[in-house]
Amino acid sequence: MNTNKRLPVLIQFFKLYTIVLLFFSAFRVMLFFTELDRIDSTVPFQDILSSFFMGLRFDIVIASYILILPYFILAVASLFKKEYKIIHRIVFYFIVFLFIIAFLICAVDIPYFNQFFARFSITAFEWFDSPVFVLKMVAQEPRYWSILIPFLILMYIFIRLVKKVFSSFSYTSNDNVYLKIGVYIFFLAVIFLGIRGRLEHKSPIRVGTAYFSNNAFLNQLGLNPNFTLIRSYLDSKKAENKSIQLMDNKVAISNVQSYFDIENPNKEKPLARNITFDSTLNQKYNVVLVIMESMSAAKMQRHGNEKNLTPFLDSISNKGYYFDNTYTAGIHTMNGIFSTLTSYPSLFRQHPMKETIMPQYSGGIYPTLLEKGYSTIYFTTHDGQFDNVEGFLKANTCERVVSKPDYPAEEVKTTLGVPDDVMFDFSLPILDDLSKKEKPFFATLMTTSDHGPYYIPDYFTPKSEDIKDQIVEYADYSLRKFITQASKKDWFENTLFVFVADHGTPIDGLYDMSIDYNHSPLLFYAPNFITEHKTFDKIAGQIDVFPSIMGLLKLPYQNNTLGIDLFSKERPYIYFNADDKYGVMDNEWFLIVRAEDNVKSLFKYKQKDTKNYASENKDIVEKMDEYAKSNMQSFQYIKNNNGL
Repeated sequence: MNTNKRLPVLIQFFKLYTIVLLFFSAFRVMLFFTELDRIDSTVPFQDILSSFFMGLRFDIVIASYILILPYFILAVASLFKKEYKIIHRIVFYFIVFLFIIAFLICAVDIPYFNQFFARFSITAFEWFDSPVFVLKMVAQEPRYWSILIPFLILMYIFIRLVKKVFSSFSYTSNDNVYLKIGVYIFFLAVIFLGIRGRLEHKSPIRVGTAYFSNNAFLNQLGLNPNFTLIRSYLDSKKAENKSIQLMDNKVAISNVQSYFDIENPNKEKPLARNITFDSTLNQKYNVVLVIMESMSAAKMQRHGNEKNLTPFLDSISNKGYYFDNTYTAGIHTMNGIFSTLTSYPSLFRQHPMKETIMPQYSGGIYPTLLEKGYSTIYFTTHDGQFDNVEGFLKANTCERVVSKPDYPAEEVKTTLGVPDDVMFDFSLPILDDLSKKEKPFFATLMTTSDHGPYYIPDYFTPKSEDIKDQIVEYADYSLRKFITQASKKDWFENTLFVFVADHGTPIDGLYDMSIDYNHSPLLFYAPNFITEHKTFDKIAGQIDVFPSIMGLLKLPYQNNTLGIDLFSKERPYIYFNADDKYGVMDNEWFLIVRAEDNVKSLFKYKQKDTKNYASENKDIVEKMDEYAKSNMQSFQYIKNNNGL
């Protein structure tokens, strides 16, 4: 029996499925090779094959969603044994258009994954209220262009192949119409099964299905970025994801009050505690807070990096108070800025600086130091409207924001504005002017050079060959130059410098959450009154920066945040967030909780052990998880009440 004559629509759709699955696989292969350094000799080849097979399952889901309507239309048309040219043409363009969009998402996903160690999701669109800024940043980043050319070539081939398939469609045959209907219905059921993704569970395929091994990269490789984008969008529309409800607010707040030893809580501000000191300093010190773009602790020699990329940061880390085990609140710059300045955590995909009604937080370093008589200022290299940083800071009592329009036009080199050392140079005379007032100043400087598009000035010569290493060298050079020039200023001796990352870089891929993405340097440096070097190995968080600064300054204040003074308190765990999961850590255990399905994994991270110990340590898992949930839910309560 000649099946091609009897069932032409069915055969042609088998061809279409084959074509689109091959193209999805091509983009997966491209991603695999861009992250090849995450695959070492310990990774079984069978796991790599399993990851690609898992990828086919997710690719079939997306392909089935796109092809089910064209299949139904053409199958019905074939029953009438007549070719409807207009329908034929519309279906062709429908298929081509939707799959080009799907493949474009696969292409964009490659540099996105390289940056965030996560598949493409709705989070990427957080920055689309600044479309010109984003497009310029993409245009100036070479790695995006390296994906564009293969994408265009593949799309040309794809269109040619689909045209060839459609040119061979036949709508006329003498087959038994009832047989055709039966077969078409059967294949329609197969497509529905493809959409579902699996038979063995009541629920359809989920992101968690892809997590089959101990290799975090291979687990994510099996996902299709169109699936993760759609799933993250649908999840974001759920009421519980707009405002998290991890546990009852009263229980969460009661737990946090217990963690912080709050005995007589304020009804209006349930987390507030009045902080006082037995002694005071004989003067108010200036504070300069440097938030370093992507400065993972893993880039420093003191944390095991053998490339000597940060000789200056390494050297001054031995001249102040340094915290070895510090973790950022999230994986995005907006998380780092917000959490460092307010001492509140990151909450999944929420963007606290972009709320329709801008919260004014009673806690946090800007309102507190302004109240203590400080001048307040913030420096960024680029447009202050990006991530709504300027609007948020001004709503929360920052007196001045210095951004791209303030710098000489000739110094603006990329979409990210001026290079780091230009920002530092520009800040010095402004800080000179502030120092002449009869009050201290608080200044935040947010660097950006260690973020693509990378730009290295001609006057700096790096030693490394890799641009990603070169830019770290340049960032360190900029820090050295800033401190060297600042040391010549009269105000230097009366200034506390604090260095912390906004987030790290996903260098390691051992676990589903890269530890290097959150592991940050934290240094308190003040040659005049921090005269001894001390290294602390206690667990610390980015959210602890503000209370710790207040502890060093010995200024009494009301702490209404979720941060602690690291010089007088200790926390049992630190917690941090990615877009769809959160991590909890102490000096032995690392707990990862996936938000989608509440799956928990527990690792002995100091030994780089990939065995999941969750099932045999349920008490530990419960304590760590409750600590994180209580803190995050408490912040959600504060956020929902306009910062209290």
